[in-house]
Parts: sequence; structure tokens; C-alpha cells
Amino acid sequence: MKRNLLSRWLLLGEWQAHRLQIVVAVIAIALGIAMGFSIHLINTAAVNEFSAAVKSLSGQSDLQVRATQPTFDEMLYPVLAQREGVAVASPVLEIQAAVPGRPEDDRHNTLKILGIDVYRAVAMTPDLVGVPADDRAFDMLSADAIFLSPAAMEWLEVKQGDQLPLRLGTQTVTLRVAGGLTRAHAGQRIAVMDIGAAQWHFDHVGVLSRIDLKLKQGIHHGTFKAALEKELPAQYVVTETADQEMRVHNMSRAYRINLNVLGLVALFTGTFLVFSTQVLSTLRRRPQFALLRVLGLTRNQILRQILRESSLLGIVGSLLGLGLGYALAATALHVFGGELGGGFFPEIKPSIQLSPLAAVLFFVLGVSVTLLGSLMPAWEAARAHPAPALKSGSEDTALAGLRTPWPALVCVTLAVVLTQLPPVAELPLFGYFAVALLLIGGIAWMPSMAAWFFSGLFRVCNRLTAGALATLALARLANAPQQAAIALGGVLASFSLMVAMAIMVASFRLSIEDWLTHILPADVYVRTEVRQDAIGFTPQEQQAIAATAGIERIDLIRSLQITLDPARPTVTLIARPIDQADPGNTVPMTDDALVPAEIPRDAIPIWVSEAMVDLYDYQVGKRVVLPLSDGRQDYVVAGVWRDYGRQFGAIQMQLSDYQKISGELHVNETALWLQTGVTPEQVMAALKALPFGESLTFWQPNEIRAISLKIFDRSFAVTYLLELIAVGVGLLGVAASFSAQALRRIKEFGMLRHIGVTRGQIYRMLALEGGLLAGFGILIGFLLGGSISLILIYIVNPQSFHWTMQLHLPWPWLMIMALAMLLAAALTALLAGRQAVSGSVIRAVKEDW
Repeated sequence: MKRNLLSRWLLLGEWQAHRLQIVVAVIAIALGIAMGFSIHLINTAAVNEFSAAVKSLSGQSDLQVRATQPTFDEMLYPVLAQREGVAVASPVLEIQAAVPGRPEDDRHNTLKILGIDVYRAVAMTPDLVGVPADDRAFDMLSADAIFLSPAAMEWLEVKQGDQLPLRLGTQTVTLRVAGGLTRAHAGQRIAVMDIGAAQWHFDHVGVLSRIDLKLKQGIHHGTFKAALEKELPAQYVVTETADQEMRVHNMSRAYRINLNVLGLVALFTGTFLVFSTQVLSTLRRRPQFALLRVLGLTRNQILRQILRESSLLGIVGSLLGLGLGYALAATALHVFGGELGGGFFPEIKPSIQLSPLAAVLFFVLGVSVTLLGSLMPAWEAARAHPAPALKSGSEDTALAGLRTPWPALVCVTLAVVLTQLPPVAELPLFGYFAVALLLIGGIAWMPSMAAWFFSGLFRVCNRLTAGALATLALARLANAPQQAAIALGGVLASFSLMVAMAIMVASFRLSIEDWLTHILPADVYVRTEVRQDAIGFTPQEQQAIAATAGIERIDLIRSLQITLDPARPTVTLIARPIDQADPGNTVPMTDDALVPAEIPRDAIPIWVSEAMVDLYDYQVGKRVVLPLSDGRQDYVVAGVWRDYGRQFGAIQMQLSDYQKISGELHVNETALWLQTGVTPEQVMAALKALPFGESLTFWQPNEIRAISLKIFDRSFAVTYLLELIAVGVGLLGVAASFSAQALRRIKEFGMLRHIGVTRGQIYRMLALEGGLLAGFGILIGFLLGGSISLILIYIVNPQSFHWTMQLHLPWPWLMIMALAMLLAAALTALLAGRQAVSGSVIRAVKEDW
């Protein structure tokens, strides 16, 4: 009982005497947990909501048969419907139709239409069966009827009985809203109509998108699936609902994990802040602990006391962080939806689903990092001998172990080794560990580097006969480098990470700007309202566009999605005119490419993005097979190009080769070069006058670049916020550390006052110390952050998103950050020392009488 009373007395006494340090440590832990927990909640809600939407579209089907291309011949349907073991087969046609009149800046201005056989869908996907009016029971079979989900009705601002114009290609179809989909998934914008009517209206006669299969009882799904895959031609894939969910998960996995890692940056910074707070606390209480040892407390009791105090910090900070994280996640989902700028989960409105297990894990994480940050100072305080610890000036002896460079050298060496290791499950796990080890090693090296730097600077200033204040400030920093390094630990961690992220983001943005300039050489781009339109422009419409006055050259482009691996997202195939002798004129090539003489005559050349090399091993010179035709046709990888628009892979080939193989003559997009003296506005006005001109959308390169960079900035908005929070936590740590050190230097300030140094001079000396210390930290932060940026640019990003970028240093922004950090640290040191200097001079030195 007495020991518990003593423990509480020590705890309350410490917290009451040094409220600022305690509050700062709690804030650091709370912010770190809040950022990580909120991002986890948002990502989990978005993935779960999107998976639930996929399940609602799959209904009660056991298997789904799709093609590697968006559609396939409907003659497969009767074959599967009559196959042994199939109870019900339900054909489905999926169409993405544009909604005329929607704002051009609406990123998701298409409506997903499902054509179904209502009699089959009742047994397979009942949620997709529309509810007609009571007096029109057969509207589900009507050729002009369409049924909308509640979210679609709200988005389109229509009601039952209204006329709804929809557009695919250059044709506009007007349908009647015959009812709703009352059991559609909440927030899902979809429409349903009779499959025959959908095929006829949208020029998809004779094709399907998928066939849902429900097997008879007793049929083993795995065996049936394997047998069906062997029987079907290579251009068909057989999937289960779980496969669809895995594809959804894989689509955003790298983006979500990188966000989670960024979310823990503040927590990582908070760990060093807790470490510095606990080190300074144990140093200040070193005589107190020594006296307790003399009075009978054991080393283990001292150790448990310090760890108990730290665990309470972690508990309070983690609980506050969980509450704040939940509030941030709820606010972000309400304002921004579930995308967080990534664009992986459009058109969904997820709601927060609090997972007790996740909350417990983040709580344990917060408490663990707090204990980890206090373990070293607690161990040192417990093992200290009472007699030396009772003497004044024993603090530097306690910190002497921090000047050992070997732990830092081991961390840095191990970080370098980890950068050479491959990704794990297509994630740069070793890259993340390398960044963490590099930070730990750099901070651990600070005491020895600070001693070397400030000692050398002190000798230089002595030779130059610097002023008294500068000499005092440098003498303090040179003779107590460990304490200086401790004060700077949190700032170094946050500033170096901010430098690394600033360099990475600037390099990425500049690379995207150069890439957009390369891939947008034309003056005007023309397409229909659906970007990857299944219909696009017919040959006659292509000729009409080409014959428009003022056009000097026209390139036709066809793009579509193909499936190479059912477990992965689809790959974009782009067919366009390419200069085979010099593909770099059309495609932003890397250095790896074949010359025309090296391309086999019996293979068609294709140019693949960097993601294809990582995900599908499409190395230059490799012969591959693409699911573009019924017969076998070999393709050869003729080169690799840089693509920032399609993370999961893209393939480019000659338009003439694609048309010869597929027989498809429609195109999605046209690139126009104008004659000299002709303005884009003149050509666009002439194209608008064509019979199908109302269905055209026009884009100029500057507009595309502006929109792309806007999307880029929105995607990295969360990154900027996390960087600022991490730096804010670091500056709070500087305030707490300088405040604690200033209180320990009351005697020193009193002696200086006795020998004639004024308060103003002491203030200037403290500001100079803070500025010098921050300047040294900024210098090391630049070096450390630059090294981390190289890992992010050349390891983490290629392994996460499968693209490379060019290095760019944003010097103006880096200088602004450095200057702001320098001024903030100097001001913080000055304000922290005012309390220590404001007391009586006599009382400050009374203990030495």
C-alpha cells in the first residue's frame, strides 16, 4: 500500500510540475494514433462498401463467366444453360452510358446499365429486379423502360414516369423511368432494363458481358470451375464472387498501405518526442531516484515506476487518438467520400464501421511506442549507482552512452542492405523498414555528430574572437551535445520526412508534367462523352471528322480493357498509329526497346508500360499471347514506356494491327493537328455542326494538363496534411525539450546574472542556441531527408505503383521550410527560457551557498 502511495505521489508530482512536457507527449501520441486510425477506418469502410456493392451485383451466383474483352458472343449462353450441373444461367449485359447535360467536370458522369433476363434474374440476382407501377406489371419487359436505384434517381433528379436521355457513342436513346430498384445497395448508382432492349437500343445485339451460373446442389464448385475453364476457349475466364472481391482489394491495396504508413509518420515522430521527454525527465529526477535507492527502493521498482508513468501517457494519448481518429474519419467520409483522392472507389458513400479489434490494435500500438520511447532512459535511471547520481553534474555521464556511433552505424548499414531486397507480395515492405532504420540511425548519430560539429565551430569562433554571447552559446552546445541532440530528435524526424516527401512529390509532379507534354502532342482531342466508349466513332463518322476544314492531320485511337489475369484489375489496350522506327516520337519510352530489325516477322510488336514488366514479366523481346482473337497470334514486347495514368498496366500497339486482328473499325478518340492560322475554337465549332456534333467532347492539351495536375494535388492533399502535423508535433517537442532544459539551467542563468549578463542578453543567447541547434538539425535533415527521398523515388514508388520518375529538388520550397523551421526553433527556445530567467537571481543560486 505504501509503495502504491509513493508511486502515485511521484507520478502526480511529476505531472503537476511539468504539465507542458506531459501535454506535448500526450498530443504527439494522440495525433499519431488519430491519423493512423482515421485512415484505417476510411479505407476499411470504402473497401467494405465497394465489396458489398460487388456482391449485390453478383447476387446468389456461384460462378461468373466473362471474357477477357468487355463483351463476347451470346451463343455461349445456351451452351452453359444446358450444361450438366447448372441449375440456372442468367445472361447480363453491362453498359456505361453517358448522361447528356451533366457538368463536364463531373468525373463520374456515366450511368451503369445492366441488361438482364428478368425471369432468370429473379432466381439469381433478385436485388436487380425492378419494381414497376401497380398498373404496369409487364414494364420489366418493355423496350423503352428503365429502372433506377434510389441513388441514381437522386443523382439524375428524376422520378417514376420521367423521360431519361442516355448516350452511347454518338447515338442518344430516350428511355422511360418505369420504377425503382428498391433492394439496390445503398449509394449504388445503377439502372436495369430488359436485356433484349438494351442490346437493341445501345447497338450491342448478339453480345453479353457475363453469364451468372447457379449450380445444382451437390456439385463441387472448385471441380466444376476447373473443368469449365479447361473446356472454354482461352478468351473466357471463370470467376467466383471472392475473386471479384480480391480484385477490388488489390486495386487499392498499395495506395491504402502507403496512406497508412504516412498516417503513422506522426506517431513515429511522437516516439522520439516521448523518448526526449522521458530522457530529460529522468535526468532532472536523477538525484531523486538515487535518494529513493538509498532509502530502499530496488532497481526493478525504479524501472517499473518510470515505465508505469510512460504507459499512462500512452493510455491517455491512445484513447484521445482513437476518439479524434473516429471523428476525423466520419468528417472526411461525409465531406470527401471514401476516395481520399485516389479515385479507386467512385460513386459510393461508405459509413463508419467501428471495429473493436482495430481499435484495440491501435490502442496497443500507441501504448507500445510510448513504452519503447521510454525504455532506454528508464533502464539507465534504474541501473545508475546512487552515490554518483546524487552529485551535481552527473547528467552528462548518464548520456555518455548516446555518443556511441555503433548502433547508428548498424541501423544505416542494415537500411542500405534492405534497399536491395525485392518487394514482398508486391509491396515495398523492405523499403519501409529501410526508411525507418535510416531515421533511427540518423537520430542515433546526432550526439556524436553534434559534438564534432559544435566543437569545431567553437574552435573556429575562438580564433575569430567572436562575441561573448556566441562563445557562451557554442560552449554550451559543444560541451553538452547529447542534451542538444535529444532536444532535436523529434524535429529531425519530422523535418527529414517532410524534406523526403517534398522531394518525392515534386519529382512525381514534374515527371507527370513532362509525361503529359509528351503524350499530348496534338492541338485538339475529340471523343464521345464516355471515355472508353464501347461504340465510339463509326468509320463514316471518322471520315466526317477528318474532312472538317482546318485539320491538317488526324490520329485515330482505340482503347479498351482486357483481362490477362482474373485475380488482377484489367489492363488497358491502346491501339494508335505508332512510328515503329522511332516509337519515342509517340510514346514516352524508357531506354529499353527493340530496333525494327530485331522484331520477328511472325510477331506483332507491342509496347508495354512499366507496370506490365513488374506484374506480368513482359520483358523486352519476350513473345506473349494476347486475348484479342480466336486464333493464336504471337506478339513481341518491342519496348517499355512510362505511364502514370494506369497503375495496373497498359499496352500500346499499331491501330492497323489491331483492326486487322479484331476486325473492329470503331475508335474511341481522335487527335487533331490543325493547319497554320486555324484556331481550336474554329475547328470545334465546325465539328459541333456535324449531325452527331452534340455528342462530342473536346479537350485541349492545356485543359487536360490542368485537370490531371488538379487530380494529382487532390491525391496528395492527405500527404501534405500529414507532413504538417508531423512537423507541428516536432516543434511541440522542441518547446517541451527547451523548456525542460531551461528549467534545469536556472543556476547557470543565475550565475550569469551575477557576473553582469542581463536578461536580454540571456534571451539572445537562448535564441542563438536554438537557432544554431535547429540549423544543424536542418542540415542533417536535408541529408537524411534526401537519402529517404531516394528510397521513396527509386524503391517504394516503383514497387508500389510500378512506375519510375526523374529526381527533382524543389529548392525554393525547401528553403522556405528550412527558414520557417529555423525561426520557429529560435523563437521556441527563447519563449521556453523566459520562465527560467524571470525568477530572482538570489534564489537561483541559493542552493550553492
